[in-house]
Amino acid sequence: MTTHLAVQERTRRRAPADAALEMICPRGIETALALSIERRPDPGVEGLSRADAAWPKRLRRIVHASLTYWGRPELVGTAKLLVTELVTNAFQHADGVDIGVRMYVRDDYLVIEVNDGTSLAPVPRRPGPDEERGRGLLLIESLAESWGVSADGTTTWCTLPMTKGPSGMEPAAVTAPVLREVLLHLPANPSAVMAARIAGRTRLTMLDWPGNGHTAVDVLGCLVDNAVAYSLTPGKAGQKLSARLGVTEAHELVIDVTDPSPRFPNFTDAIDGTLGRSLWKARELGARVSWFVTPDFEGKTVRAIIKPGEVDR
Repeated sequence: MTTHLAVQERTRRRAPADAALEMICPRGIETALALSIERRPDPGVEGLSRADAAWPKRLRRIVHASLTYWGRPELVGTAKLLVTELVTNAFQHADGVDIGVRMYVRDDYLVIEVNDGTSLAPVPRRPGPDEERGRGLLLIESLAESWGVSADGTTTWCTLPMTKGPSGMEPAAVTAPVLREVLLHLPANPSAVMAARIAGRTRLTMLDWPGNGHTAVDVLGCLVDNAVAYSLTPGKAGQKLSARLGVTEAHELVIDVTDPSPRFPNFTDAIDGTLGRSLWKARELGARVSWFVTPDFEGKTVRAIIKPGEVDR
């Protein structure tokens, strides 16, 4: 890896230029992974060769082993996705002789760098719903704390916070299969909160969930209120907001609220009540709250799981 120059940040949390430079420069760092991959294309064959196509899977194993050795298992899942997307993008769009991969710890951040030797900087696309490719950088934007490209365009980097880790991005596990569920289509405006509370009460009765219905409706309202406040763009057409209620074999109630924004950079602050009170209130009501990006990377789902309890009839 040879490029550690001034950085053009493309980040959800824009830092001052000096701070960005200090964060990615290699002074006083602890390296968890550093390797160079020699490209082996098949002449005359369109797309990746079998040798090149094998590298993303191989790197996932290497990242898993490296971070486990370093005692950072909470970073493994997200780091594997980030490395896979950056390296795959480099193989598909760059034409350098080799690809350098570096992962290191700097202060409170895990930094991932991929050098593809090409000065053409990557640009995020907005693919249509039927397109199978073009979502890699959207995934980087969604998962990483920040990301950017070196001034000469050859190195793409991203960071994960060591103090928080990516655990908030991982959906809270449903401990048993969902037996029955209902979907609520909500208006993408502030009236969604009241609509969710009214419809939620009726749907809970239909689901016959053995728990406190008043608490469940309050939690549903909190999740929808959070989505309206922070994930909808006022006046923008075509936005979608929905909720799903499900009951598992273990009688847990799963509440999923899906909104059109794939980002949630301040999840921990939201849960702690530092930013807004909706998700903090949901947690205070006894719900286990998490979030995850939707499969198409075009939105996110905030999930609350509530244990069964006394039935309020």
